[in-house]
Amino acid sequence: MQFLKSSLFIFSALLILSCKDQLKTDTKTTYNQVESVTEKTKLPAFKTNKQFNDYWYSGQAEITSYQLEQSRYGEIRTGTAVLVFVTEPFLKNDQVKADQNNPSNINVLKLNATKKFNTGIYPYSIMQSTFYPVANNQHALKVSASVQEWCGHVYTQLNNREQFQISSHSYFQGEADQNFNLEKNILENQIWTQLRIDPNSLPVGNIKIIPSLEYTRLNHKPLKAYNAFAENKPGQYTLKIKDLDRQLTIKYNSSFPYTIQSWEETQNGNTTKATKIKTLQSDYWNKKSNSDLELRQTLGLE
Repeated sequence: MQFLKSSLFIFSALLILSCKDQLKTDTKTTYNQVESVTEKTKLPAFKTNKQFNDYWYSGQAEITSYQLEQSRYGEIRTGTAVLVFVTEPFLKNDQVKADQNNPSNINVLKLNATKKFNTGIYPYSIMQSTFYPVANNQHALKVSASVQEWCGHVYTQLNNREQFQISSHSYFQGEADQNFNLEKNILENQIWTQLRIDPNSLPVGNIKIIPSLEYTRLNHKPLKAYNAFAENKPGQYTLKIKDLDRQLTIKYNSSFPYTIQSWEETQNGNTTKATKIKTLQSDYWNKKSNSDLELRQTLGLE
């Protein structure tokens, strides 16, 4: 009997210690572990092939220029847009480009999307940056957007952690400086990079989506998830957000590397259009002398 009591005591103690150890492990759940539960289990990691690697890991960026017809203040403004796609190593914790090779780096396909156009006497300059994992099995790791014009400038940044962490700054009194979190949902900004990796993986049907940072800024709309409907036909992706009276259509080559040919964005009956001028592959970061200005002419930007 004494032996039985001792055995029960030892078993109970081990059970309690085991529960405590489990509790300690749970409280130390990392961002990556959270991601594995909330996102990584939804899709297998994208497997690159030689064609993909030869194109996207060639040490060059893909630069495509577009003729822009931008709707702003009820009128169409002519200008240019540029989409710059390039792969680079990314630090998952600091969420910036990695300066050194490390097995823990995440390979991302980065998109820097710019627009330039004039509204009367004063110019607009817009830039959005999206860092999307080449693995194509989770949301963008980081998105940022800035808008500059003569009235002032605004900036928004989204970091993908346990939730989406938003940092927003504006010269408008009603917006000013804001910091808040959002539950994770599909990001319109990531659609463009996801398309370039595998258009067949794009979200379709009835979905919830967080509109692009450019759209919410220019239209002073709350940054949150909206109900939407998405459709993907060969060479054309369409997104409709009824509550915003908005539709985005992206036309792309249906074969690799799925180059974006044009897009249209209609809201409240006004349509913005961008049509491809030229695509150039270049290590543009090394093209910074005056003699390289001719490349801008090649892209139709001068």
